[in-house]
Amino acid sequence: MRTAPTILHLDMDAFFASVEQASKPSLRGKAVIVGGLGPRGVVATASYEARVFGVHSAMPMAQARRLAPNAAYLVPRFAFYRSISEQVMELLRALSPLVEPLSLDEAFVDLEAGAAAWDERSARLAGAKLRADIRAVTGLTGSVGLAASKMLAKIASEQAKPDGLVLIEPGTERALLEPMPVRTLPGVGPATGDHLRRAGIHTVGELAEAGEDELVRLLGKAHGHALYAMALARDDRPVVAEREAKSVSVEDTYDVDIHDRVRVGLEVQRLADRCVRRLRGAGLSGRTIVLKVRRYDFSTLTRSETLRGPTDDPAVIREAAARLLGSVDTTGGVRLLGVGVSGLADYTQEDLFAQAAGERPQAPVEEPEAVPAHEQQAPVERRWPAGHDVRHAVYGHGWVQGSGLGRVTVRFETPDSEPGRVRTFRVDDPQLEPADPLPLVARRPGQGSQAGVSSVSASVPKRWSAGGGGAATSRP
Repeated sequence: MRTAPTILHLDMDAFFASVEQASKPSLRGKAVIVGGLGPRGVVATASYEARVFGVHSAMPMAQARRLAPNAAYLVPRFAFYRSISEQVMELLRALSPLVEPLSLDEAFVDLEAGAAAWDERSARLAGAKLRADIRAVTGLTGSVGLAASKMLAKIASEQAKPDGLVLIEPGTERALLEPMPVRTLPGVGPATGDHLRRAGIHTVGELAEAGEDELVRLLGKAHGHALYAMALARDDRPVVAEREAKSVSVEDTYDVDIHDRVRVGLEVQRLADRCVRRLRGAGLSGRTIVLKVRRYDFSTLTRSETLRGPTDDPAVIREAAARLLGSVDTTGGVRLLGVGVSGLADYTQEDLFAQAAGERPQAPVEEPEAVPAHEQQAPVERRWPAGHDVRHAVYGHGWVQGSGLGRVTVRFETPDSEPGRVRTFRVDDPQLEPADPLPLVARRPGQGSQAGVSSVSASVPKRWSAGGGGAATSRP
């Protein structure tokens, strides 16, 4: 087990909400909540200003609205978040070949493997430089934890939040862990935490004092051994550079339960096509088709079917999903549907086309629906998700504050402008169109595209810090 604090854990501060604040000058310093805005939506991220009111991720959106009725509620822009995440991950890969992303805004880095750090001093310098580079390239802040293991590095980054750096010095690990609640350790969820609490074990120190035999008796062999080792600050898990995707899936939650069996079937077909688009976008195929159904009473059913070999054929996947749906009772209503593919591979098996009923040419991923002539005369009202980018032929770039009753309200501003003015238009205004997001940091001549990362010079461009403090600081 290494002793130098050369494992780094980066956690971007309130990532989705911070991106929105950096993108929208009028929201800086204000409560911002990103997530599903329907009656059954949940909070994806809340800014630190919103957390003051008790709002947190995974909270039902209806509860968040009660706690913070005056916050800005925005629909996620995942494609934009991914592009900024890739900028951050490229900075991490410049430090080491061993980067283990955990999500869009979180990753482990083995600094020693990239010769970026070898002792306490060099690790602290590498962490401080990384935070400065992230700020310069993205305009955002991230918190960094440095320690001799993944578990301790993650604990350190939690202590660093927001916008800080914490290094756990060698030899202080046990003293740091002992007063912490058992839920601090990886693998201790609500159920395990309650089980330990009933046994009189509340802190990591009490976990260590209980002894390995007692923990094995309480939790089983594998879990007991693992938690005892972690309670003693032992964690030998390596940073894994590439974690292969185990499945590709999509799902939708519906504001109103679906009772019509035909509608349920059409939704499953639509989800199967979306799943195929993700498969093909990743250059993958899969053998096992999975259907997820959450019913009106919140019971969740999962059905799966394994094919003879991997496929990315939409006809095959649609038919398999339809067969799986046939085994599920949906008469009481459906609130969530999902389609996934697992058993992934990077090739397909040609004869799988025959698995669909009868021989047919490969179906397109997206098939236009036949629309009766009398319905073609009524154009579908354009949707304007809150927080998404638009451009007006006269007023320029802006973002949607809200829409309804045939009107859409837009605030016209850009990341490097002053807070902008608000105007309202008809939803079908021909001068108003959806737009791509603007870069958070203005690029100088010669810099790369939004998705890429150019070298960071000593001259830092104009930037905005959202969800964190001012200048980068280190806390021991």
